Amino acid sequence: MEQRKAVIPEWILLNNQVIDENGQIKDIEKDKEAARSYFLNEVNRRTQFFHSLEEKLDYLIENEYYEKSFLEKYTMEQIRTIYDIAYAAKFRFPTYMGAFKFYNDYALKSRDNKNFLERYEDRLAINALYHANGDFEKAKQLIRSLINQDFTPATPTLLNTGKKHRGEFVSCFLLEAGDSLNDIARVSEFSMQLSKVGGGVSINLTNLRAKGEAIKGIPNVSKGVVGVAKLLDNNFRYADQMGQRTGAGAAYLNVFHADIEDFLSTKKLNADDDIRIKTLSLGVVIPDKFIELARENKDMYVFYPHTVYQAYGIDFADISIDMNKWYDILVENPKVRKRKVNPRKLLDMIASLQGESGYPYIMFSDNVNRANPLDMPVKFSNLCTEILQPTVTSHYANYGEEDDIGMDISCNLASGHMGNMIKHNTIKETVFAAMDVMNSVSLNTDIKHVPAVAKANRLNRSVGFGIMGHHGFLAENYILYGSEENLDLIDVFFNMVNFYSLEHSMLKAKETGEKFYRFEHSKYADGSYFDGRGQILPKTDKVKEIFKDIYIPTDEDWKKLKEDVMTYGLYNSHRLAIAPNGSIGYVMSATPSLTPIKQLVEERTYGNSKTYYPMPALDKAAFMYETAYRMDVYKVIDVIATAQKHVDQGISFELCITSDVTTRELVKYYLYAHYQGIKTLYYTRTQKLKIEECESCAV
Repeated sequence: MEQRKAVIPEWILLNNQVIDENGQIKDIEKDKEAARSYFLNEVNRRTQFFHSLEEKLDYLIENEYYEKSFLEKYTMEQIRTIYDIAYAAKFRFPTYMGAFKFYNDYALKSRDNKNFLERYEDRLAINALYHANGDFEKAKQLIRSLINQDFTPATPTLLNTGKKHRGEFVSCFLLEAGDSLNDIARVSEFSMQLSKVGGGVSINLTNLRAKGEAIKGIPNVSKGVVGVAKLLDNNFRYADQMGQRTGAGAAYLNVFHADIEDFLSTKKLNADDDIRIKTLSLGVVIPDKFIELARENKDMYVFYPHTVYQAYGIDFADISIDMNKWYDILVENPKVRKRKVNPRKLLDMIASLQGESGYPYIMFSDNVNRANPLDMPVKFSNLCTEILQPTVTSHYANYGEEDDIGMDISCNLASGHMGNMIKHNTIKETVFAAMDVMNSVSLNTDIKHVPAVAKANRLNRSVGFGIMGHHGFLAENYILYGSEENLDLIDVFFNMVNFYSLEHSMLKAKETGEKFYRFEHSKYADGSYFDGRGQILPKTDKVKEIFKDIYIPTDEDWKKLKEDVMTYGLYNSHRLAIAPNGSIGYVMSATPSLTPIKQLVEERTYGNSKTYYPMPALDKAAFMYETAYRMDVYKVIDVIATAQKHVDQGISFELCITSDVTTRELVKYYLYAHYQGIKTLYYTRTQKLKIEECESCAV
């Protein structure tokens, strides 16, 4: 029999006409035609028909697609109003990729996957109703913000909200490993449990004893950090999401740990299979002391953590995070085992490895903790390097004995669309709406099988509001990335976002009478956080024009906010974090995060077909886009550093370089980023090098 050729759908053919056979932009309008064709010929055909909203909701509840309880908090008339607001907006996806990503990855489908049971409007209406928790006025505010695409909840929140059989609302976790076998076993178990439900997990291994340290007094028996990293690497590959997506994990190590070189060597392309880490991401925590010793070209000591613990009774993660205080003390103590390394060679090793593999991530710990308003140190970061919150190491006892449960982290995220927030003059409304959703996520999340995560979420209610659409908004307004106007825009905008996130958290504390754990010991409580903060007005003509009709909080507003925060406290320990916004950026028709675009037209492969995603405003402003690989890296660092002044956590920030950049130049970028107050560096992407996207923080 003659084999039939697969028929390529019309929308794929149209989308593929965006570029020509040489990869050059051919016809941007073909993408809009593809979006219309996909909707008319695929979405409409596969959407299950219902005669009324009542019939639809009854069907979805009776067949256990939706929970019933959250809908019972409203009258049918109120529910209908929320749906009417959503559908009245007459939303249309402007790109094929946006429509495809939503209906392929987010829309509720029948159990045989043949029919769509929701449209975009339905998914947003359910999110608004669920997270408003019976407050009809709040539900109306949320649906307006969502359907106008002023913000989006994180991928797992948007995807799972309202479903009877659902995954977690959060998908990013940070765990700190203790040094005992019990501790390692529990962290290993927790990482698999979290990976199973779609979580990306970051683990701090700094407390672990180094290779060759003593166990129960017997010298030279510890296998060190690499053995545990290999264990975790295998865990994440085994506990994937039912084969749909590989598990995602990262391991962090302080640069003063004696196993640091072995740890880094696991990512070398020529590493022996016995030590090579295949899927686990690596991160290095770098205190200022390391930078200082490298600048001065002095010998540097790295330390064996168990001997440090024996000498001081303090976990090495808590000591190594404050090397300005501890370094000389450890060097001078003969009971602390140590060895010399050359810090410049170690820095070169980090840079060389990044050029080769994209790893390790870098966290400049003193930059983080200088800006940290809490009285507990931040010791490591997450898979995408934007989460920066304090942790407390847990210590797990033998069976029948009581565990010492510390504090680990879950990431409750959402992201605003910068251009829409400004164009719609909804900066305050958007921040408030996103904070409402993230607080709802925090209250409705209880990861009981990881007790330190549940404990910290209960005590701190930390959230992370981020921003996408930055580069697209610049291009639309004919502003060059990295220009004086860009820095001006970022400074004004993020100062406002910070103000409104503080105001919302304060009002929530006032309403509930609840403050985050140890608020009284923070720089918020004594008002010192607000030193040097106040109104920031536009300086350049173009940015003045952009903000001409937008209210900018005054110095008096900031003064009043300071007094209110000192009086009522803050509900959330953390408020802002700029995630990389991978796949959800397509749904929002936005450029990702704050970083510059990598291609004018992105190419993705799904199944056997290629899909193309033109950047926003490419039809009228293509000449304003400069890609990350062609851009002055120092200017990109300046942009991120300007935003970072206003963001209490981190910014997911990739360095994009071309293959001709030397190790020496890359080290210069690190040092400049450190000097400018950058807190973390995500991947280093070298053109021609492709790295798997981490989707756990794809807000």
